Amino acid sequence: MVAGALNGRAKLNTLTFLLRRSCLDRLNYTVAVGLHSAKGIRAFNTLHRCRNFLLDNCIKSIPVGVLFNWPTFAPSIFGCCQSFSTQASPAEFVDEVLAEVLSVMANSQSSGEELCAAYIDKFCNDRNLSGAIRLVRTLHDKNIPLHPSAYNRLLKAAVEENDIDLLCQSFKDLLVFCRSLNSSTYLIFAQAFIKENDVHCLLRFFREISELIFPSSTTVMNRIIFAFAECGQVDKALLIFDQMKSLKSKPDVITYNTILGILGKCGRTYEMLKEFVAMKEDGLIPDIVSYNTLITGLRKVGRLELCLVYYREMCESGIEPDLRTYNALIDSFGKSGNIEESLRLFNEMKHRGICPSIHVYKSLISNLKKMGKLELAIAFSNEMKESISNHHRPNYIQPKNR
Repeated sequence: MVAGALNGRAKLNTLTFLLRRSCLDRLNYTVAVGLHSAKGIRAFNTLHRCRNFLLDNCIKSIPVGVLFNWPTFAPSIFGCCQSFSTQASPAEFVDEVLAEVLSVMANSQSSGEELCAAYIDKFCNDRNLSGAIRLVRTLHDKNIPLHPSAYNRLLKAAVEENDIDLLCQSFKDLLVFCRSLNSSTYLIFAQAFIKENDVHCLLRFFREISELIFPSSTTVMNRIIFAFAECGQVDKALLIFDQMKSLKSKPDVITYNTILGILGKCGRTYEMLKEFVAMKEDGLIPDIVSYNTLITGLRKVGRLELCLVYYREMCESGIEPDLRTYNALIDSFGKSGNIEESLRLFNEMKHRGICPSIHVYKSLISNLKKMGKLELAIAFSNEMKESISNHHRPNYIQPKNR
Protein backbone atom coordinates (compact mmCIF):
# COMPACT_ATOMS: atom_id res chain seq x y z
CA MET A 1 0.00 0.00 0.00
CA VAL A 2 2.75 2.41 1.02
CA ALA A 3 4.88 1.34 -1.95
CA GLY A 4 1.97 1.98 -4.28
CA ALA A 5 1.37 5.41 -2.80
CA LEU A 6 5.04 6.32 -3.15
CA ASN A 7 5.05 5.04 -6.69
CA GLY A 8 2.01 7.18 -7.44
CA ARG A 9 3.66 10.26 -5.88
CA ALA A 10 6.78 9.74 -7.99
CA LYS A 11 4.64 9.54 -11.11
CA LEU A 12 2.80 12.68 -10.04
CA ASN A 13 6.06 14.61 -9.66
CA THR A 14 7.28 13.35 -13.03
CA LEU A 15 4.03 14.34 -14.68
CA THR A 16 4.21 17.79 -13.09
CA PHE A 17 7.70 18.31 -14.47
CA LEU A 18 6.81 17.14 -17.98
CA LEU A 19 3.66 19.20 -18.12
CA ARG A 20 5.52 22.33 -17.09
CA ARG A 21 8.24 21.72 -19.61
CA SER A 22 5.96 20.97 -22.53
CA CYS A 23 3.16 23.47 -21.84
CA LEU A 24 4.66 26.42 -20.01
CA ASP A 25 7.72 26.96 -22.12
CA ARG A 26 5.52 27.21 -25.17
CA LEU A 27 3.10 29.46 -23.29
CA ASN A 28 5.94 31.80 -22.30
CA TYR A 29 6.93 32.26 -25.94
CA THR A 30 3.33 32.99 -26.93
CA VAL A 31 2.78 35.55 -24.18
CA ALA A 32 6.08 37.24 -25.08
CA VAL A 33 4.24 38.71 -28.05
CA GLY A 34 2.56 41.08 -25.61
CA LEU A 35 5.87 42.55 -24.52
CA HIS A 36 5.71 45.35 -27.09
CA SER A 37 3.77 47.49 -24.62
CA ALA A 38 4.06 48.37 -20.94
CA LYS A 39 0.75 46.66 -20.24
CA GLY A 40 2.02 43.53 -22.00
CA ILE A 41 5.09 43.41 -19.77
CA ARG A 42 2.95 43.63 -16.63
CA ALA A 43 0.68 40.88 -17.94
CA PHE A 44 3.66 38.69 -18.75
CA ASN A 45 5.11 39.12 -15.26
CA THR A 46 1.73 38.35 -13.68
CA LEU A 47 1.44 35.12 -15.69
CA HIS A 48 4.87 34.00 -14.49
CA ARG A 49 3.87 34.54 -10.87
CA CYS A 50 0.65 32.59 -11.27
CA ARG A 51 1.69 29.69 -13.51
CA ASN A 52 3.02 27.33 -10.84
CA PHE A 53 0.01 27.86 -8.59
CA LEU A 54 -2.47 27.08 -11.36
CA LEU A 55 -0.71 23.99 -12.68
CA ASP A 56 0.05 22.56 -9.25
CA ASN A 57 -3.62 22.78 -8.26
CA CYS A 58 -4.71 21.36 -11.59
CA ILE A 59 -2.42 18.36 -11.33
CA LYS A 60 -3.15 17.80 -7.63
CA SER A 61 -6.85 17.48 -8.49
CA ILE A 62 -6.05 14.27 -10.41
CA PRO A 63 -6.76 11.26 -8.15
CA VAL A 64 -3.56 9.51 -7.17
CA GLY A 65 -5.09 6.12 -7.92
CA VAL A 66 -5.46 7.07 -11.57
CA LEU A 67 -1.69 7.26 -11.81
CA PHE A 68 -1.41 3.56 -11.03
CA ASN A 69 -2.69 2.99 -14.59
CA TRP A 70 0.20 5.09 -15.95
CA PRO A 71 0.56 3.52 -19.43
CA THR A 72 -3.12 4.01 -20.29
CA PHE A 73 -3.52 7.40 -18.59
CA ALA A 74 -0.33 9.10 -19.85
CA PRO A 75 -1.19 9.23 -23.60
CA SER A 76 -4.38 11.16 -22.94
CA ILE A 77 -2.52 13.69 -20.81
CA PHE A 78 0.30 14.17 -23.31
CA GLY A 79 -2.12 14.33 -26.20
CA CYS A 80 -3.59 17.34 -24.42
CA CYS A 81 -0.10 18.73 -23.90
CA GLN A 82 0.63 18.44 -27.58
CA SER A 83 -2.19 20.85 -28.34
CA PHE A 84 -0.40 23.45 -26.23
CA SER A 85 3.16 22.74 -27.40
CA THR A 86 3.80 21.79 -30.99
CA GLN A 87 7.27 20.30 -31.31
CA ALA A 88 8.48 22.74 -33.96
CA SER A 89 11.99 22.84 -35.35
CA PRO A 90 14.18 25.93 -34.65
CA ALA A 91 13.62 27.17 -38.19
CA GLU A 92 9.85 26.77 -37.89
CA PHE A 93 9.76 28.52 -34.56
CA VAL A 94 11.77 31.49 -35.92
CA ASP A 95 9.21 31.70 -38.72
CA GLU A 96 6.44 31.76 -36.11
CA VAL A 97 8.20 34.54 -34.20
CA LEU A 98 8.65 36.52 -37.40
CA ALA A 99 4.97 36.12 -38.22
CA GLU A 100 4.04 37.43 -34.75
CA VAL A 101 6.39 40.43 -35.17
CA LEU A 102 4.96 41.29 -38.59
CA SER A 103 1.45 40.99 -37.21
CA VAL A 104 2.18 43.34 -34.31
CA MET A 105 3.87 45.84 -36.66
CA ALA A 106 0.89 45.78 -39.00
CA ASN A 107 -1.71 46.16 -36.27
CA SER A 108 0.02 48.71 -34.03
CA GLN A 109 1.98 50.66 -36.65
CA SER A 110 5.11 50.26 -34.50
CA SER A 111 8.64 49.31 -35.56
CA GLY A 112 8.51 46.13 -33.51
CA GLU A 113 11.92 46.86 -31.92
CA GLU A 114 10.76 46.16 -28.36
CA LEU A 115 9.06 42.92 -29.34
CA CYS A 116 12.10 41.71 -31.27
CA ALA A 117 14.35 42.59 -28.34
CA ALA A 118 12.03 40.63 -26.03
CA TYR A 119 12.30 37.54 -28.21
CA ILE A 120 16.09 37.85 -28.44
CA ASP A 121 16.22 38.13 -24.66
CA LYS A 122 13.99 35.07 -24.33
CA PHE A 123 16.21 33.03 -26.65
CA CYS A 124 19.31 34.07 -24.71
CA ASN A 125 17.73 33.28 -21.34
CA ASP A 126 16.93 29.79 -22.66
CA ARG A 127 20.55 29.50 -23.90
CA ASN A 128 19.25 29.03 -27.43
CA LEU A 129 21.87 31.24 -29.10
CA SER A 130 21.56 29.54 -32.48
CA GLY A 131 17.88 30.52 -32.50
CA ALA A 132 18.74 34.09 -31.47
CA ILE A 133 21.31 34.44 -34.26
CA ARG A 134 18.91 32.93 -36.80
CA LEU A 135 16.22 35.39 -35.72
CA VAL A 136 18.63 38.34 -36.04
CA ARG A 137 19.61 37.28 -39.57
CA THR A 138 15.98 36.78 -40.59
CA LEU A 139 14.97 40.19 -39.22
CA HIS A 140 17.77 41.87 -41.14
CA ASP A 141 16.77 40.06 -44.32
CA LYS A 142 13.29 41.52 -43.82
CA ASN A 143 14.74 45.01 -43.08
CA ILE A 144 13.22 44.94 -39.59
CA PRO A 145 15.33 47.10 -37.22
CA LEU A 146 16.69 45.85 -33.92
CA HIS A 147 17.34 47.93 -30.83
CA PRO A 148 21.05 48.13 -29.79
CA SER A 149 20.15 46.45 -26.50
CA ALA A 150 19.22 43.30 -28.44
CA TYR A 151 22.69 43.12 -29.96
CA ASN A 152 24.32 43.67 -26.58
CA ARG A 153 22.17 40.94 -25.03
CA LEU A 154 23.24 38.49 -27.73
CA LEU A 155 26.94 39.23 -27.20
CA LYS A 156 26.60 38.99 -23.42
CA ALA A 157 24.96 35.58 -23.81
CA ALA A 158 27.91 34.41 -25.90
CA VAL A 159 30.28 35.70 -23.21
CA GLU A 160 28.30 33.88 -20.51
CA GLU A 161 28.66 30.67 -22.51
CA ASN A 162 32.41 31.32 -22.66
CA ASP A 163 32.30 30.52 -26.35
CA ILE A 164 34.80 32.75 -28.17
CA ASP A 165 33.99 31.23 -31.58
CA LEU A 166 30.29 31.94 -31.11
CA LEU A 167 31.12 35.45 -29.84
CA CYS A 168 33.22 36.21 -32.91
CA GLN A 169 30.58 34.82 -35.25
CA SER A 170 27.84 36.85 -33.54
CA PHE A 171 29.92 40.02 -33.66
CA LYS A 172 30.74 39.38 -37.32
CA ASP A 173 27.03 39.02 -38.11
CA LEU A 174 26.28 42.27 -36.33
CA LEU A 175 28.94 44.09 -38.33
CA VAL A 176 27.49 42.76 -41.58
CA PHE A 177 23.79 43.22 -40.84
CA CYS A 178 23.83 46.35 -38.66
CA ARG A 179 24.78 49.73 -40.05
CA SER A 180 26.43 50.94 -36.86
CA LEU A 181 27.08 49.57 -33.37
CA ASN A 182 27.32 51.69 -30.25
CA SER A 183 30.42 51.91 -28.07
CA SER A 184 28.99 49.60 -25.40
CA THR A 185 28.74 46.79 -27.98
CA TYR A 186 32.44 47.11 -28.80
CA LEU A 187 33.29 47.19 -25.09
CA ILE A 188 31.33 43.98 -24.41
CA PHE A 189 33.22 42.29 -27.25
CA ALA A 190 36.61 43.47 -25.97
CA GLN A 191 35.91 42.47 -22.36
CA ALA A 192 35.30 38.88 -23.48
CA PHE A 193 39.01 38.58 -24.34
CA ILE A 194 40.35 39.61 -20.93
CA LYS A 195 40.84 35.97 -19.94
CA GLU A 196 41.45 34.72 -23.48
CA ASN A 197 45.12 34.13 -24.31
CA ASP A 198 44.68 32.73 -27.80
CA VAL A 199 46.12 35.70 -29.69
CA HIS A 200 46.19 33.82 -33.01
CA CYS A 201 42.40 33.34 -32.83
CA LEU A 202 41.98 37.06 -32.25
CA LEU A 203 44.22 38.09 -35.14
CA ARG A 204 42.59 35.55 -37.47
CA PHE A 205 39.21 37.07 -36.67
CA PHE A 206 40.41 40.57 -37.57
CA ARG A 207 41.80 39.36 -40.88
CA GLU A 208 38.37 37.91 -41.64
CA ILE A 209 36.38 41.04 -40.83
CA SER A 210 38.88 43.20 -42.71
CA GLU A 211 38.05 41.25 -45.88
CA LEU A 212 34.37 41.00 -45.05
CA ILE A 213 33.48 44.65 -44.53
CA PHE A 214 36.21 46.43 -46.49
CA PRO A 215 36.52 49.47 -46.94
CA SER A 216 34.59 50.37 -43.77
CA SER A 217 36.75 47.96 -41.76
CA THR A 218 39.23 50.71 -40.79
CA THR A 219 36.57 52.51 -38.76
CA VAL A 220 35.57 49.24 -37.08
CA MET A 221 39.20 48.42 -36.29
CA ASN A 222 39.70 51.86 -34.75
CA ARG A 223 36.75 51.38 -32.43
CA ILE A 224 37.87 47.87 -31.47
CA ILE A 225 41.40 49.09 -30.67
CA PHE A 226 39.95 51.85 -28.49
CA ALA A 227 37.62 49.38 -26.71
CA PHE A 228 40.50 46.98 -25.94
CA ALA A 229 42.55 49.84 -24.51
CA GLU A 230 39.58 51.08 -22.46
CA CYS A 231 39.29 47.73 -20.65
CA GLY A 232 43.03 47.57 -19.94
CA GLN A 233 44.15 45.25 -22.74
CA VAL A 234 46.84 47.55 -24.13
CA ASP A 235 49.08 44.83 -25.56
CA LYS A 236 46.20 43.26 -27.49
CA ALA A 237 45.20 46.69 -28.80
CA LEU A 238 48.75 47.19 -30.07
CA LEU A 239 48.74 43.71 -31.67
CA ILE A 240 45.57 44.58 -33.57
CA PHE A 241 47.21 47.83 -34.69
CA ASP A 242 50.27 45.95 -35.98
CA GLN A 243 47.95 43.51 -37.74
CA MET A 244 46.23 46.40 -39.54
CA LYS A 245 49.47 47.36 -41.27
CA SER A 246 49.39 44.11 -43.24
CA LEU A 247 45.69 44.28 -44.14
CA LYS A 248 43.68 46.12 -46.77
CA SER A 249 42.27 48.36 -44.05
CA LYS A 250 45.41 50.37 -43.36
CA PRO A 251 45.70 52.62 -40.28
CA ASP A 252 44.47 56.17 -40.81
CA VAL A 253 45.04 59.37 -38.80
CA ILE A 254 42.41 58.36 -36.24
CA THR A 255 44.13 54.99 -35.75
CA TYR A 256 47.50 56.64 -35.11
CA ASN A 257 45.96 59.23 -32.79
CA THR A 258 44.40 56.42 -30.77
CA ILE A 259 47.73 54.58 -30.55
CA LEU A 260 49.57 57.77 -29.57
CA GLY A 261 47.06 58.28 -26.76
CA ILE A 262 47.41 54.68 -25.54
CA LEU A 263 51.21 54.83 -25.48
CA GLY A 264 51.23 58.30 -23.94
CA LYS A 265 48.98 57.23 -21.05
CA CYS A 266 51.27 54.26 -20.37
CA GLY A 267 54.37 56.47 -20.36
CA ARG A 268 55.88 54.57 -23.30
CA THR A 269 57.42 57.71 -24.78
CA TYR A 270 59.92 56.08 -27.12
CA GLU A 271 57.24 53.94 -28.79
CA MET A 272 54.93 56.95 -29.03
CA LEU A 273 57.57 59.03 -30.85
CA LYS A 274 58.37 56.06 -33.09
CA GLU A 275 54.74 55.70 -34.16
CA PHE A 276 54.48 59.45 -34.74
CA VAL A 277 57.40 59.22 -37.18
CA ALA A 278 55.85 56.10 -38.80
CA MET A 279 52.61 58.01 -39.22
CA LYS A 280 54.33 60.66 -41.33
CA GLU A 281 56.32 58.04 -43.24
CA ASP A 282 53.02 56.40 -44.23
CA GLY A 283 52.04 59.65 -45.90
CA LEU A 284 49.53 60.69 -43.21
CA ILE A 285 49.49 64.32 -42.09
CA PRO A 286 49.21 64.80 -38.30
CA ASP A 287 46.34 67.02 -37.18
CA ILE A 288 45.76 69.10 -34.06
CA VAL A 289 44.66 65.97 -32.16
CA SER A 290 47.92 64.23 -33.08
CA TYR A 291 50.08 67.07 -31.78
CA ASN A 292 48.01 67.65 -28.65
CA THR A 293 48.15 63.92 -27.83
CA LEU A 294 51.91 63.90 -28.39
CA ILE A 295 52.51 67.02 -26.27
CA THR A 296 50.30 65.67 -23.47
CA GLY A 297 52.22 62.37 -23.46
CA LEU A 298 55.59 64.13 -23.39
CA ARG A 299 54.40 66.47 -20.66
CA LYS A 300 53.45 63.49 -18.52
CA VAL A 301 57.06 62.23 -18.42
CA GLY A 302 58.58 65.71 -18.05
CA ARG A 303 60.02 66.02 -21.58
CA LEU A 304 59.25 69.74 -21.80
CA GLU A 305 61.99 70.50 -24.33
CA LEU A 306 60.34 68.06 -26.75
CA CYS A 307 56.96 69.63 -26.01
CA LEU A 308 58.29 72.94 -27.38
CA VAL A 309 59.90 71.21 -30.35
CA TYR A 310 56.62 69.66 -31.47
CA TYR A 311 54.71 72.81 -30.61
CA ARG A 312 56.90 74.78 -33.01
CA GLU A 313 56.63 72.01 -35.62
CA MET A 314 52.86 72.18 -35.34
CA CYS A 315 52.84 75.95 -35.87
CA GLU A 316 55.26 75.69 -38.82
CA SER A 317 52.95 73.10 -40.41
CA GLY A 318 50.15 75.65 -40.42
CA ILE A 319 48.21 74.03 -37.57
CA GLU A 320 47.09 76.63 -35.05
CA PRO A 321 47.31 75.55 -31.38
CA ASP A 322 44.05 75.48 -29.45
CA LEU A 323 43.14 75.88 -25.78
CA ARG A 324 44.15 72.31 -24.98
CA THR A 325 47.62 72.89 -26.45
CA TYR A 326 48.23 76.04 -24.42
CA ASN A 327 46.72 74.53 -21.30
CA ALA A 328 49.22 71.64 -21.38
CA LEU A 329 52.24 73.87 -22.12
CA ILE A 330 51.45 76.66 -19.64
CA ASP A 331 50.79 74.22 -16.82
CA SER A 332 53.90 72.15 -17.60
CA PHE A 333 56.37 75.02 -17.76
CA GLY A 334 54.83 76.65 -14.70
CA LYS A 335 55.23 73.51 -12.60
CA SER A 336 58.81 73.04 -13.79
CA GLY A 337 59.70 76.54 -12.57
CA ASN A 338 59.99 78.15 -16.02
CA ILE A 339 57.38 80.77 -15.24
CA GLU A 340 58.71 83.13 -17.93
CA GLU A 341 57.86 80.61 -20.66
CA SER A 342 54.42 80.11 -19.11
CA LEU A 343 53.76 83.85 -19.21
CA ARG A 344 55.00 84.09 -22.81
CA LEU A 345 52.68 81.29 -23.90
CA PHE A 346 49.80 82.84 -21.93
CA ASN A 347 50.22 86.19 -23.71
CA GLU A 348 50.61 84.42 -27.07
CA MET A 349 47.36 82.56 -26.46
CA LYS A 350 45.45 85.78 -25.83
CA HIS A 351 47.11 87.41 -28.84
CA ARG A 352 45.73 84.58 -31.00
CA GLY A 353 42.25 85.38 -29.71
CA ILE A 354 41.93 82.24 -27.55
CA CYS A 355 40.11 83.00 -24.31
CA PRO A 356 41.95 81.45 -21.31
CA SER A 357 39.93 78.95 -19.33
CA ILE A 358 39.51 79.10 -15.56
CA HIS A 359 41.84 76.08 -15.31
CA VAL A 360 44.61 77.99 -17.14
CA TYR A 361 44.19 80.99 -14.83
CA LYS A 362 44.25 78.87 -11.68
CA SER A 363 47.31 76.95 -12.83
CA LEU A 364 49.19 80.16 -13.67
CA ILE A 365 48.22 81.85 -10.39
CA SER A 366 49.24 78.80 -8.34
CA ASN A 367 52.65 78.59 -10.05
CA LEU A 368 53.22 82.36 -9.63
CA LYS A 369 52.58 82.06 -5.88
CA LYS A 370 55.05 79.17 -5.62
CA MET A 371 57.69 81.35 -7.33
CA GLY A 372 57.01 84.21 -4.91
CA LYS A 373 55.52 86.50 -7.55
CA LEU A 374 52.55 87.53 -5.42
CA GLU A 375 51.80 90.80 -7.21
CA LEU A 376 51.48 89.07 -10.55
CA ALA A 377 49.39 86.34 -8.93
CA ILE A 378 46.98 88.96 -7.54
CA ALA A 379 46.81 90.73 -10.91
CA PHE A 380 45.92 87.53 -12.74
CA SER A 381 43.44 86.64 -10.00
CA ASN A 382 41.61 89.93 -10.57
CA GLU A 383 41.76 89.38 -14.33
CA MET A 384 40.22 85.92 -13.84
CA LYS A 385 37.39 87.36 -11.73
CA GLU A 386 36.71 89.99 -14.36
CA SER A 387 36.71 87.32 -17.06
CA ILE A 388 34.17 85.27 -15.09
CA SER A 389 32.04 88.37 -14.55
CA ASN A 390 32.08 89.22 -18.27
CA HIS A 391 31.22 85.65 -19.14
CA HIS A 392 28.09 85.69 -16.99
CA ARG A 393 27.10 89.27 -17.86
CA PRO A 394 23.92 89.58 -19.98
CA ASN A 395 24.30 90.68 -23.57
CA TYR A 396 22.39 93.87 -22.94
CA ILE A 397 21.02 95.88 -20.04
CA GLN A 398 17.37 96.72 -20.33
CA PRO A 399 16.83 100.46 -19.71
CA LYS A 400 14.76 101.41 -16.70
CA ASN A 401 11.36 103.01 -17.16
CA ARG A 402 11.37 106.62 -16.11
